[in-house]
Amino acid sequence: DRGLQRRDDETEIAETVATTLEPTRHKNDAADAEAITEAALRPNMSFVVPKSAESQALTMMMRTRDQLLEQRTATVNALRGHLAEFGLIAPVGLKNVERLRELIDDHPDLPELVVTMANLHFNRIDQLSEEIDTLTGRMKNHCADSPEARRLQTMPGIGPVAAMAIEAFAPDMKFFKNGRDFAAWLGLVPKQHSTGGKTRLGQTSKMGQKDIRRALIIGAMSCIAAAARRGKRCHPWLQDKLDRKPKMVAAVALANRMARQIWAMITKEQGYQPKQEVAA
Repeated sequence: DRGLQRRDDETEIAETVATTLEPTRHKNDAADAEAITEAALRPNMSFVVPKSAESQALTMMMRTRDQLLEQRTATVNALRGHLAEFGLIAPVGLKNVERLRELIDDHPDLPELVVTMANLHFNRIDQLSEEIDTLTGRMKNHCADSPEARRLQTMPGIGPVAAMAIEAFAPDMKFFKNGRDFAAWLGLVPKQHSTGGKTRLGQTSKMGQKDIRRALIIGAMSCIAAAARRGKRCHPWLQDKLDRKPKMVAAVALANRMARQIWAMITKEQGYQPKQEVAA
């Protein structure tokens, strides 16, 4: 009798648990509403800041320009691949497209269909370049009229594209407690594999906004390249990184530093100060 009673009690408990979990087990509106309410009540929950229509429009222009750049690169690579089959080879890069035109003119024995298809690619490249230049001009005009974009461009390595990426994709800096939080949001901090009281740091997390992260790393590489072209040593902090680490590692470290300085510049509404310390 005791065994039967125990089994009946366990069955009743199992049915109660199943009934309790049933609303959250399946995908429906009631489960979604409950999950949203549960998440909203948690003190450490991070929420996405909604964008304004103006910021979304800037985002659309940035993404459209990136798409056109990818299409132009793909078209140039396709043209180089097709002409390589006929022995017409030119170095990689958009600047060498004119070299391909000259090679076609220097080989009048090419089939007429090859020339026709090549001209189709050339026309597409010219059209994409014109559209890219138009969008780039609009971006420069916007950055010239925007006080925040002009302030950001006072920092070395930040041009119109990077300034507009920050303005379009970054939320209000007041939502970040400090510059480190902004750098972590961009994915410019190392991954942690720490256990047993031992701290192990790996590669950058890349768990953040890739457009701003990419723009900052490119800007950091341009600063390093500019110093190398002038034959000068970089800032002592950066030069120490270059002496001990690969160039890309030093560029990521500089991008992290730039992100912290950008947070300080925007929150304090001041221009770039070369001697200022990195934001805490």
